[in-house]
Amino acid sequence: MIAVILNETGYEYDIHSLVKAFYPTSEVKVFVEGEKDIGSDRGLPQIRLTRSREAITLLLSECKGEDGAWLPVAEKTAPLGPDADKIRVKNVLKQLIYEILSSYTGKSLPWGTLTGIRPTKIAMDMLEQGKAKEEIFRQMQETYYLSDEKGRLCLDIAERERELLSRIHYRDGYSLYLGIPFCPTTCLYCSFTSCSIGAWRDRVADYLAALEREICDTAAAFQGKVLDSVYIGGGTPTTLSPAQLEWLLDKLHRYFPFGSVQEFTVEAGRADSITQEKLQVLKACGVTRISVNPQTMREETLRLIGRKHTPEQVADAFHLARACGFDNINMDLILGLPGETGADVRYTTEAVRALGPDSLTVHSLAVKRASALSRWIAENGLQTIHNTDAMMEIASAAAASMGMQPYYLYRQKNMAGNFENVGYARPGCYGIYNILMMEEKQSIAALGAGSISKRVYPDGRIERCENVKDVASFIERIDEMIERKRKLFAE
Repeated sequence: MIAVILNETGYEYDIHSLVKAFYPTSEVKVFVEGEKDIGSDRGLPQIRLTRSREAITLLLSECKGEDGAWLPVAEKTAPLGPDADKIRVKNVLKQLIYEILSSYTGKSLPWGTLTGIRPTKIAMDMLEQGKAKEEIFRQMQETYYLSDEKGRLCLDIAERERELLSRIHYRDGYSLYLGIPFCPTTCLYCSFTSCSIGAWRDRVADYLAALEREICDTAAAFQGKVLDSVYIGGGTPTTLSPAQLEWLLDKLHRYFPFGSVQEFTVEAGRADSITQEKLQVLKACGVTRISVNPQTMREETLRLIGRKHTPEQVADAFHLARACGFDNINMDLILGLPGETGADVRYTTEAVRALGPDSLTVHSLAVKRASALSRWIAENGLQTIHNTDAMMEIASAAAASMGMQPYYLYRQKNMAGNFENVGYARPGCYGIYNILMMEEKQSIAALGAGSISKRVYPDGRIERCENVKDVASFIERIDEMIERKRKLFAE
């Protein structure tokens, strides 16, 4: 365990995330001085941060000798200035931590000091301020210590997103998300709201009935506003039967104004949930974009992560979707899955390229505490989980070879290799909803268990409300979920 000791509260999340990026296999705890008398484990450094009105000092110590004394090995002070605001304090604090730990460990992080999930928002904001590309690139490197590659990627995506979002109705529009929290099985790495469809089959009708009430009330709240995009995710929406899918999509069309919808996505997702009849229902009901997500085309890994389908079933589902008329199909891949190497990533990307999807979302594995993967790692060791620049480049090159460009990007805590998730797509096949989620430019009404609604005000302020994650609780407390959204979106 690595102890970080502060002389005052503030910025604990940012401090923890950055130190953890340098020490992904170690527990990191951040304490306020005097709160607890706990030091780092022997063999790991201890960090003490002291902030005064005009400066921040970082002292890095090691436990040396048999007496267990902590001896300083590095110390540095960074000036703040008497009028430093919260943003400057945070940036200086993270720069100080990065400089000391980078020198101490010999590591550099591809995203520098950035620990948030939306790095492209920074570049987007500066573009909207009228700053030139090179000025933005230089400022991001100087402030956040990004690598050249990540800085260029961030700016490239921000430019593309800005052009794509120019057609979105920010002030008088909204987007809609529906969550279907059922899956054939729960994947090893998953922390999303999902339940085994086998165990919940008898209550799916109750869930849909509650969802209809939420649909009806939300549609009334947004009456007169422009609906830009609709996204049905999960879980796995195609665990619903063809009749249930048709019923749900009919309700959406009945209550919401689909004449303005620019994109209607359904995550078909798991190959073992896709049938011709379900695809025909989706197509007949106006769905324009679907996902067929293998994560990997290596059968041994599929079994390990709990996906009960084969690579051949993935290919069959993809060809079936093409035969049903879908011309905008996304595929998701995860890099850093247990035991996989660069050769495995190359094998997967070559198999996917042979299918020819229209977009490719490349995820770096994120180890979530709520997932079974965290327990698996505790038993098998983190050394089985690795992602590298070379793996990311294999996926990027495969996307480019299919005529795709990067169009959205986000990061998560505890990502293998401290990398990112990138969406690639052919021109005309960019996922509008994905961009809206990352850039937070438009209000999103989110329905279903575990979903989070977001209201974006004209001044940029954002407020959220969450639905409960537990499916039984969602059904029983649907009136409360509806009331939460009423209050959030009230004029």
